[in-house]
Amino acid sequence: MTSEGPMAFGTGRDLFDIPDHVAYFNTASLAPTLRAARDAGDAALRKRAQPWRIRTADWFDGAEERRALFAGLIGATADDIALVPATSYGLAVAAANLTAPAGSRVLVLDGEYPSGIYTWWRFAERTGASLLTVRRDGGRTWTEAVLGALDETVAVVSVPQVHWTDGALLDLEPVARAARAAGAALVVDASQSAGAVPLDTGALRPDFVVSVGYKWLLGPFGLGYLYVAPEHQQGRPLEENWILREGSEDFARLVDYRADYQPGARRFDAGGRTAFELTPMATAALRQLSAWTVPAVADALSVVTALVAAEARERALPTPVPRGPHMLGITVPEDLRGRVVAELAEADVFVGARGTSLRISPHLHTTRQDVERLFDVLDSALAQPHG
Repeated sequence: MTSEGPMAFGTGRDLFDIPDHVAYFNTASLAPTLRAARDAGDAALRKRAQPWRIRTADWFDGAEERRALFAGLIGATADDIALVPATSYGLAVAAANLTAPAGSRVLVLDGEYPSGIYTWWRFAERTGASLLTVRRDGGRTWTEAVLGALDETVAVVSVPQVHWTDGALLDLEPVARAARAAGAALVVDASQSAGAVPLDTGALRPDFVVSVGYKWLLGPFGLGYLYVAPEHQQGRPLEENWILREGSEDFARLVDYRADYQPGARRFDAGGRTAFELTPMATAALRQLSAWTVPAVADALSVVTALVAAEARERALPTPVPRGPHMLGITVPEDLRGRVVAELAEADVFVGARGTSLRISPHLHTTRQDVERLFDVLDSALAQPHG
């Protein structure tokens, strides 16, 4: 498959190192590495093994390219992006640079990813706010549930673009408008959507957006991203490392200590952001995503997930509506879930078990034969006695 043009079902498989007998549906946990990214990592390790080959520019150029590539995927500029190691780090930056009146509330979704909940627990302790946990009941969508709960008592709205357990969709545009109308900050955890679902920070105008790099951005573990809105870019970073200071490119003058930071959101970069061994892998993946474009990836994955959803409906297995184009949860009887996952793995079909769902998260390596194998094994497992 070329880097440009429409992407047919499964034609991206050769770009990944996935044997024919493996059906991998767990990108939402850990994405398979692109062959191009693996090759870039191999070359980076060889260079790192000979440190005399590393030049001053190498401490900066790769990080800046990575920053700019991610910015391009979400409609931002390089100055808006901080390089962080994890979702928890990015959320901690957001929490440290926001405040809330005592008695106000932080809106979160029921069953959200733990790092966010723990971050806002600590924020509530500091500010005297409390958590408002929104539940999807009465047949409501997540969007309807959030809009129904968001009022002037809410100081922070911290939500994902899709729920991490089953891919159920939250429409961020009306949520963002409602948050602005209520005077609330908007923090988005895009770890389960950035790279696979279009997100335009220019239109959305969030305060912060965080994403890990090892899921839908197809990069290595330990390199993540934080969008910081311009009005927060003069805030306080979590750490005071040398490389985020103005003039850090001049190694001979590092002891001429500077009060000023590098421009934009760079002041929030984590120490060790250079990551000689990993940055080329992340950059190779981001280049490929940029060539594909996120809307094209979303369109291609929507074909796969539509087929999965149709097969699930034929078996009366619930899936979320509405949902993201790239992942979905299939609800199976709770007493069968563990056995089903084990039997799938024995057949080299890999899914995730999250909440009440079997989480199915394909990518461009997924073929129709993979989907057929998924349901062949699922049918066999569900046909066995249980209770």
